[in-house]
Amino acid sequence: MRDWNDEELERYSRHIILEDVGIEGQEKIINSKVLIIGAGGLGSPIAFYLAAAGVGEIGIVDGDTVDISNLQRQIIHTTNDVGVPKVESAKQKMLLLNPHVRVNTYYQMISADNILDIIKPYDFVIDGTDNFATKFLINDACVLANKPYSHGGILRFSGQTMTINPHKSACYACVFNAPPPPNVVPTCSTAGILGAVAGMLGTIQAAEALKFITGVGTPLYNTLLSFEAKNMTFRNVKLVKNPKCRVCGDQGLTSLTDYEQAVCEVKNDKNS
Repeated sequence: MRDWNDEELERYSRHIILEDVGIEGQEKIINSKVLIIGAGGLGSPIAFYLAAAGVGEIGIVDGDTVDISNLQRQIIHTTNDVGVPKVESAKQKMLLLNPHVRVNTYYQMISADNILDIIKPYDFVIDGTDNFATKFLINDACVLANKPYSHGGILRFSGQTMTINPHKSACYACVFNAPPPPNVVPTCSTAGILGAVAGMLGTIQAAEALKFITGVGTPLYNTLLSFEAKNMTFRNVKLVKNPKCRVCGDQGLTSLTDYEQAVCEVKNDKNS
């Protein structure tokens, strides 16, 4: 057990008084390492809540800079950050919120060449990206490296998420198999996104990470949670691990390759 100072006890008091978390759970949070891939609409609330919770080491990956069109939903960035690398903008706000956390920045795009090295030090990975190619690559890498992770996707008024425990629960490829052909699925830039939807889903993903770290509750293993914000309906779809899955099945992947890019998806509730 670490030595707690008065400031830490006060800062994390609302976690500590939770019967299911307590001082032991908060210590697990402080000793944990979580990687967020994407510092945009999903990554913004995820980064804020993980920093606020006191996750000891947080990595954040993004190769983009802040654009004014991002500000409608990417709440960790401000008008003054336009043109600044998103990872640096996010780090600054996270440390202002909680100077006790360590933030590692990766100002680069994820690829088959670098992802395994990037995810290696972390206990849990969160997919906050907006394109199929990267989502499938994250799944492949996490399964190959046996890293638990949270998938998330948003579009228009909808969101979806699932948590993957490699080789034990269904992975992303068990459900979706492969990316769609380019230009088949609309993008957030062409179809739009209600800004608050990103906050809703990112907050759920942050909660999944904290549940995993503390051992509280049941993560969304073998479950696809989807919601439609227009009428505020939520749906849980039970999933089954596919023994013949090309990624996590008996004859699964042994190496990584990059996928052809296609952007920003979510599975429609009516088809799930």
